[in-house]
Amino acid sequence: MGQVVFLANPWTGAVFGLALCTVDWRYAAYAVGGAALGTRTARGLGVPRDRLEAGLEGFNSALLALCLAVLLGPDRPATALLAAAGCVVVTVGTAAAVRVLHVWNLPPLTLPYCLLAVAVTVAAPAFRRIWPYGDSLAALPGAASGPAALHPDDLARAFFHNVSQLFFLERWHVGALLLAAVFLASRTAGLIACAGSVTGIVTAWALGAPAERIADGTLGYNGVLVALALCGVFLPAAPATLLYGLLGAATATALTPAVAALLAPSGGHAFTWPFVLTTLGFLAAARSFPRLTAPDRAPDPGPDPDPAVARVGECEAPGGDGGLPGAAGAAA
Repeated sequence: MGQVVFLANPWTGAVFGLALCTVDWRYAAYAVGGAALGTRTARGLGVPRDRLEAGLEGFNSALLALCLAVLLGPDRPATALLAAAGCVVVTVGTAAAVRVLHVWNLPPLTLPYCLLAVAVTVAAPAFRRIWPYGDSLAALPGAASGPAALHPDDLARAFFHNVSQLFFLERWHVGALLLAAVFLASRTAGLIACAGSVTGIVTAWALGAPAERIADGTLGYNGVLVALALCGVFLPAAPATLLYGLLGAATATALTPAVAALLAPSGGHAFTWPFVLTTLGFLAAARSFPRLTAPDRAPDPGPDPDPAVARVGECEAPGGDGGLPGAAGAAA
Protein backbone atom coordinates (compact mmCIF):
# COMPACT_ATOMS: atom_id res chain seq x y z
CA MET A 1 0.00 0.00 0.00
CA GLY A 2 2.82 2.39 0.84
CA GLN A 3 4.34 1.96 -2.62
CA VAL A 4 1.45 3.98 -4.05
CA VAL A 5 3.61 6.94 -2.96
CA PHE A 6 6.95 5.13 -3.44
CA LEU A 7 7.42 4.23 0.24
CA ALA A 8 8.33 0.71 1.31
CA ASN A 9 7.02 1.35 4.80
CA PRO A 10 4.44 -0.94 6.42
CA TRP A 11 3.23 1.76 8.83
CA THR A 12 2.51 4.10 5.92
CA GLY A 13 0.52 1.36 4.24
CA ALA A 14 -1.38 0.65 7.46
CA VAL A 15 -2.38 4.29 7.84
CA PHE A 16 -3.51 4.29 4.21
CA GLY A 17 -5.80 1.37 5.00
CA LEU A 18 -7.10 3.18 8.08
CA ALA A 19 -7.81 6.28 6.01
CA LEU A 20 -9.91 4.24 3.60
CA CYS A 21 -11.79 2.68 6.53
CA THR A 22 -12.92 6.15 7.66
CA VAL A 23 -14.91 6.40 4.42
CA ASP A 24 -16.02 2.80 3.90
CA TRP A 25 -14.47 -0.35 5.34
CA ARG A 26 -15.16 -2.09 2.04
CA TYR A 27 -12.79 0.29 0.23
CA ALA A 28 -10.05 -0.72 2.64
CA ALA A 29 -10.91 -4.39 2.12
CA TYR A 30 -10.66 -4.04 -1.66
CA ALA A 31 -7.34 -2.17 -1.51
CA VAL A 32 -5.69 -4.45 1.04
CA GLY A 33 -7.15 -7.56 -0.56
CA GLY A 34 -5.99 -6.39 -3.98
CA ALA A 35 -2.46 -5.80 -2.70
CA ALA A 36 -2.42 -9.24 -1.08
CA LEU A 37 -3.79 -11.03 -4.15
CA GLY A 38 -1.39 -9.30 -6.51
CA THR A 39 1.56 -10.13 -4.29
CA ARG A 40 0.44 -13.73 -3.85
CA THR A 41 0.02 -14.14 -7.60
CA ALA A 42 3.50 -12.78 -8.22
CA ARG A 43 4.91 -15.09 -5.58
CA GLY A 44 3.20 -18.07 -7.19
CA LEU A 45 4.76 -17.11 -10.53
CA GLY A 46 8.24 -16.98 -9.02
CA VAL A 47 8.87 -13.23 -8.82
CA PRO A 48 12.04 -12.47 -6.79
CA ARG A 49 11.48 -12.17 -3.06
CA ASP A 50 12.98 -8.69 -2.77
CA ARG A 51 10.31 -7.26 -5.07
CA LEU A 52 7.58 -8.95 -3.05
CA GLU A 53 8.86 -7.69 0.29
CA ALA A 54 9.28 -4.14 -1.02
CA GLY A 55 5.63 -4.08 -2.11
CA LEU A 56 6.45 -3.64 -5.79
CA GLU A 57 4.05 -6.39 -6.87
CA GLY A 58 1.04 -5.25 -4.86
CA PHE A 59 0.38 -1.56 -5.32
CA ASN A 60 -0.92 -1.74 -8.91
CA SER A 61 -3.37 -4.45 -7.92
CA ALA A 62 -4.39 -2.45 -4.82
CA LEU A 63 -5.15 0.60 -6.96
CA LEU A 64 -7.08 -1.46 -9.51
CA ALA A 65 -9.24 -3.21 -6.91
CA LEU A 66 -10.04 0.07 -5.16
CA CYS A 67 -10.75 1.78 -8.47
CA LEU A 68 -13.29 -0.89 -9.42
CA ALA A 69 -14.92 -0.70 -5.98
CA VAL A 70 -15.35 3.08 -6.30
CA LEU A 71 -16.57 3.07 -9.91
CA LEU A 72 -18.66 -0.10 -9.97
CA GLY A 73 -19.88 -0.30 -6.37
CA PRO A 74 -18.21 -2.26 -3.55
CA ASP A 75 -21.31 -4.21 -2.53
CA ARG A 76 -21.80 -6.16 -5.78
CA PRO A 77 -20.43 -9.72 -6.13
CA ALA A 78 -19.62 -9.00 -9.78
CA THR A 79 -17.32 -6.18 -8.68
CA ALA A 80 -15.47 -8.45 -6.24
CA LEU A 81 -15.01 -11.18 -8.87
CA LEU A 82 -13.87 -8.69 -11.49
CA ALA A 83 -11.45 -7.09 -9.04
CA ALA A 84 -9.97 -10.47 -8.15
CA ALA A 85 -9.49 -11.39 -11.80
CA GLY A 86 -8.08 -7.94 -12.52
CA CYS A 87 -5.51 -8.26 -9.75
CA VAL A 88 -4.20 -11.45 -11.34
CA VAL A 89 -4.08 -9.88 -14.81
CA VAL A 90 -2.42 -6.66 -13.61
CA THR A 91 0.36 -8.77 -12.05
CA VAL A 92 1.04 -10.24 -15.48
CA GLY A 93 0.83 -6.75 -16.94
CA THR A 94 3.39 -5.50 -14.42
CA ALA A 95 5.88 -8.16 -15.50
CA ALA A 96 5.28 -7.28 -19.16
CA ALA A 97 5.72 -3.55 -18.51
CA VAL A 98 8.94 -4.18 -16.56
CA ARG A 99 10.35 -6.16 -19.48
CA VAL A 100 9.32 -3.68 -22.17
CA LEU A 101 10.43 -0.51 -20.37
CA HIS A 102 13.68 -2.11 -19.19
CA VAL A 103 14.93 -1.66 -22.76
CA TRP A 104 15.00 2.08 -22.07
CA ASN A 105 15.87 1.68 -18.37
CA LEU A 106 12.58 3.22 -17.30
CA PRO A 107 10.18 2.13 -14.53
CA PRO A 108 6.62 1.02 -15.36
CA LEU A 109 5.18 3.03 -12.44
CA THR A 110 1.36 2.66 -12.48
CA LEU A 111 1.23 1.90 -16.20
CA PRO A 112 -0.18 -1.65 -15.70
CA TYR A 113 -2.99 -0.32 -13.50
CA CYS A 114 -3.79 2.49 -15.96
CA LEU A 115 -4.02 0.13 -18.93
CA LEU A 116 -6.35 -2.31 -17.20
CA ALA A 117 -8.46 0.37 -15.50
CA VAL A 118 -9.10 2.10 -18.82
CA ALA A 119 -9.90 -1.22 -20.48
CA VAL A 120 -12.44 -2.08 -17.78
CA THR A 121 -14.15 1.32 -17.70
CA VAL A 122 -14.40 1.49 -21.48
CA ALA A 123 -15.76 -2.05 -21.78
CA ALA A 124 -18.00 -2.04 -18.68
CA PRO A 125 -21.21 -0.67 -20.30
CA ALA A 126 -21.12 -3.58 -22.77
CA PHE A 127 -21.65 -6.10 -19.96
CA ARG A 128 -24.79 -5.84 -17.83
CA ARG A 129 -23.41 -7.90 -14.99
CA ILE A 130 -20.53 -5.44 -14.67
CA TRP A 131 -22.39 -2.19 -15.41
CA PRO A 132 -26.12 -2.48 -14.61
CA TYR A 133 -26.65 1.28 -14.40
CA GLY A 134 -27.99 1.82 -17.91
CA ASP A 135 -26.22 4.99 -19.04
CA SER A 136 -22.92 4.78 -20.84
CA LEU A 137 -19.76 6.28 -19.38
CA ALA A 138 -18.86 7.93 -22.68
CA ALA A 139 -19.18 11.72 -22.86
CA LEU A 140 -17.90 14.44 -25.15
CA PRO A 141 -15.49 16.86 -23.48
CA GLY A 142 -16.73 20.40 -23.00
CA ALA A 143 -15.17 23.77 -22.30
CA ALA A 144 -14.39 24.75 -18.73
CA SER A 145 -17.16 26.64 -16.97
CA GLY A 146 -17.72 28.14 -13.55
CA PRO A 147 -15.98 30.82 -11.48
CA ALA A 148 -12.19 30.67 -11.27
CA ALA A 149 -11.78 32.73 -8.08
CA LEU A 150 -10.36 30.65 -5.24
CA HIS A 151 -11.45 31.27 -1.65
CA PRO A 152 -9.40 30.20 1.39
CA ASP A 153 -11.63 27.19 2.01
CA ASP A 154 -11.17 26.15 -1.65
CA LEU A 155 -7.39 26.29 -1.20
CA ALA A 156 -7.49 24.17 1.95
CA ARG A 157 -9.77 21.58 0.38
CA ALA A 158 -7.70 21.47 -2.81
CA PHE A 159 -4.48 20.95 -0.85
CA PHE A 160 -5.79 17.82 0.88
CA HIS A 161 -7.97 16.58 -1.98
CA ASN A 162 -4.91 16.52 -4.24
CA VAL A 163 -3.67 13.77 -1.92
CA SER A 164 -6.96 11.97 -1.22
CA GLN A 165 -7.69 11.69 -4.97
CA LEU A 166 -4.77 9.27 -5.20
CA PHE A 167 -7.36 6.86 -3.80
CA PHE A 168 -10.27 8.29 -5.85
CA LEU A 169 -11.81 10.04 -2.85
CA GLU A 170 -12.84 13.67 -2.37
CA ARG A 171 -12.40 13.73 1.41
CA TRP A 172 -10.13 16.29 3.05
CA HIS A 173 -9.63 14.17 6.17
CA VAL A 174 -8.49 11.24 4.02
CA GLY A 175 -5.95 13.52 2.37
CA ALA A 176 -4.75 14.69 5.79
CA LEU A 177 -4.30 11.10 6.99
CA LEU A 178 -2.49 10.07 3.81
CA LEU A 179 -0.17 13.05 4.10
CA ALA A 180 0.50 12.25 7.76
CA ALA A 181 1.36 8.69 6.72
CA VAL A 182 3.91 10.00 4.23
CA PHE A 183 5.49 12.19 6.92
CA LEU A 184 5.55 9.15 9.19
CA ALA A 185 7.90 7.43 6.75
CA SER A 186 9.91 10.42 5.57
CA ARG A 187 9.76 14.12 6.38
CA THR A 188 11.46 14.86 3.06
CA ALA A 189 8.82 12.92 1.16
CA GLY A 190 6.06 14.69 3.08
CA LEU A 191 7.43 18.12 2.24
CA ILE A 192 7.85 17.19 -1.42
CA ALA A 193 4.26 15.90 -1.53
CA CYS A 194 3.07 19.22 -0.04
CA ALA A 195 5.07 21.14 -2.63
CA GLY A 196 3.58 19.02 -5.41
CA SER A 197 0.06 19.69 -4.16
CA VAL A 198 0.67 23.44 -3.98
CA THR A 199 2.18 23.39 -7.48
CA GLY A 200 -0.91 21.65 -8.83
CA ILE A 201 -3.16 24.29 -7.28
CA VAL A 202 -1.09 27.22 -8.57
CA THR A 203 -0.80 25.76 -12.06
CA ALA A 204 -4.51 25.02 -12.39
CA TRP A 205 -5.42 28.49 -11.07
CA ALA A 206 -2.91 30.23 -13.37
CA LEU A 207 -4.39 28.43 -16.38
CA GLY A 208 -7.92 29.49 -15.41
CA ALA A 209 -9.38 26.20 -14.27
CA PRO A 210 -12.77 26.43 -12.50
CA ALA A 211 -12.45 26.70 -8.73
CA GLU A 212 -14.64 23.62 -8.28
CA ARG A 213 -12.27 21.47 -10.35
CA ILE A 214 -9.29 22.74 -8.40
CA ALA A 215 -10.96 22.22 -5.03
CA ASP A 216 -12.04 18.63 -5.71
CA GLY A 217 -8.43 17.57 -6.35
CA THR A 218 -9.01 15.98 -9.76
CA LEU A 219 -6.53 18.33 -11.44
CA GLY A 220 -3.69 18.23 -8.91
CA TYR A 221 -3.24 14.67 -7.67
CA ASN A 222 -0.96 13.64 -10.53
CA GLY A 223 1.35 16.51 -9.64
CA VAL A 224 1.87 15.09 -6.15
CA LEU A 225 3.08 11.77 -7.58
CA VAL A 226 5.32 13.41 -10.19
CA ALA A 227 7.02 15.62 -7.60
CA LEU A 228 7.76 12.60 -5.40
CA ALA A 229 9.04 10.53 -8.32
CA LEU A 230 11.41 13.18 -9.68
CA CYS A 231 12.82 14.39 -6.38
CA GLY A 232 14.06 11.70 -4.05
CA VAL A 233 12.91 8.45 -5.64
CA PHE A 234 14.28 8.11 -9.17
CA LEU A 235 16.47 11.21 -8.92
CA PRO A 236 18.40 12.38 -5.85
CA ALA A 237 16.65 14.79 -3.50
CA ALA A 238 18.34 18.15 -4.07
CA PRO A 239 17.35 21.75 -4.89
CA ALA A 240 17.87 21.18 -8.62
CA THR A 241 15.71 18.04 -8.72
CA LEU A 242 13.07 19.73 -6.55
CA LEU A 243 12.66 22.45 -9.17
CA TYR A 244 12.67 19.77 -11.87
CA GLY A 245 10.06 17.78 -9.99
CA LEU A 246 7.81 20.81 -9.52
CA LEU A 247 8.12 21.59 -13.23
CA GLY A 248 6.99 18.03 -13.83
CA ALA A 249 4.12 18.49 -11.37
CA ALA A 250 2.96 21.58 -13.26
CA THR A 251 3.23 19.70 -16.54
CA ALA A 252 1.17 16.78 -15.24
CA THR A 253 -1.49 19.19 -13.96
CA ALA A 254 -1.78 20.83 -17.37
CA LEU A 255 -1.79 17.41 -19.06
CA THR A 256 -4.62 15.99 -16.94
CA PRO A 257 -7.52 17.70 -18.81
CA ALA A 258 -5.94 16.71 -22.13
CA VAL A 259 -5.83 13.02 -21.17
CA ALA A 260 -9.36 13.21 -19.74
CA ALA A 261 -10.65 14.79 -22.97
CA LEU A 262 -8.98 12.12 -25.09
CA LEU A 263 -10.47 9.25 -23.08
CA ALA A 264 -13.91 10.73 -22.31
CA PRO A 265 -15.56 9.89 -25.69
CA SER A 266 -14.82 6.20 -25.15
CA GLY A 267 -15.87 6.23 -21.50
CA GLY A 268 -12.40 6.19 -19.99
CA HIS A 269 -10.91 8.24 -17.17
CA ALA A 270 -7.55 9.98 -16.81
CA PHE A 271 -6.55 7.90 -13.74
CA THR A 272 -2.77 8.35 -13.29
CA TRP A 273 -1.91 8.53 -16.99
CA PRO A 274 -0.62 12.14 -16.67
CA PHE A 275 1.72 11.01 -13.91
CA VAL A 276 3.00 8.05 -15.93
CA LEU A 277 3.53 10.00 -19.16
CA THR A 278 5.13 13.00 -17.47
CA THR A 279 7.42 10.99 -15.22
CA LEU A 280 8.65 8.71 -18.00
CA GLY A 281 9.35 11.69 -20.24
CA PHE A 282 11.15 13.68 -17.56
CA LEU A 283 13.20 10.67 -16.42
CA ALA A 284 14.31 9.95 -19.99
CA ALA A 285 15.30 13.61 -20.39
CA ALA A 286 17.13 13.68 -17.05
CA ARG A 287 19.92 11.53 -18.45
CA SER A 288 20.98 14.50 -20.54
CA PHE A 289 21.22 16.72 -17.44
CA PRO A 290 24.13 15.67 -15.18
CA ARG A 291 23.21 18.30 -12.59
CA LEU A 292 19.97 16.39 -12.01
CA THR A 293 21.28 12.85 -11.96
CA ALA A 294 24.31 13.76 -9.79
CA PRO A 295 23.66 17.25 -8.39
CA ASP A 296 26.56 17.12 -5.92
CA ARG A 297 29.16 16.52 -8.61
CA ALA A 298 30.38 18.53 -11.55
CA PRO A 299 29.52 17.20 -15.00
CA ASP A 300 31.94 14.47 -16.07
CA PRO A 301 33.05 14.90 -19.69
CA GLY A 302 34.37 11.34 -19.83
CA PRO A 303 32.67 8.50 -21.70
CA ASP A 304 31.83 6.45 -18.59
CA PRO A 305 28.11 6.38 -17.72
CA ASP A 306 27.03 8.25 -14.61
CA PRO A 307 26.27 5.78 -11.79
CA ALA A 308 23.24 7.84 -10.81
CA VAL A 309 21.81 7.35 -14.26
CA ALA A 310 22.25 3.62 -13.84
CA ARG A 311 20.31 3.83 -10.61
CA VAL A 312 17.51 5.63 -12.39
CA GLY A 313 17.56 2.92 -15.02
CA GLU A 314 17.37 0.24 -12.37
CA CYS A 315 14.54 2.22 -10.76
CA GLU A 316 16.06 2.21 -7.30
CA ALA A 317 15.97 5.10 -4.88
CA PRO A 318 19.36 6.82 -4.81
CA GLY A 319 19.57 6.61 -1.04
CA GLY A 320 23.28 7.32 -0.86
CA ASP A 321 22.80 10.55 -2.84
CA GLY A 322 19.90 11.98 -0.91
CA GLY A 323 17.11 9.54 -1.72
CA LEU A 324 14.03 9.34 0.45
CA PRO A 325 14.42 7.10 3.50
CA GLY A 326 12.50 3.89 2.98
CA ALA A 327 11.74 4.61 -0.68
CA ALA A 328 12.21 1.56 -2.84
CA GLY A 329 11.12 3.13 -6.09
CA ALA A 330 7.55 2.21 -6.95
CA ALA A 331 7.20 -0.20 -9.85
CA ALA A 332 10.94 -0.79 -10.00
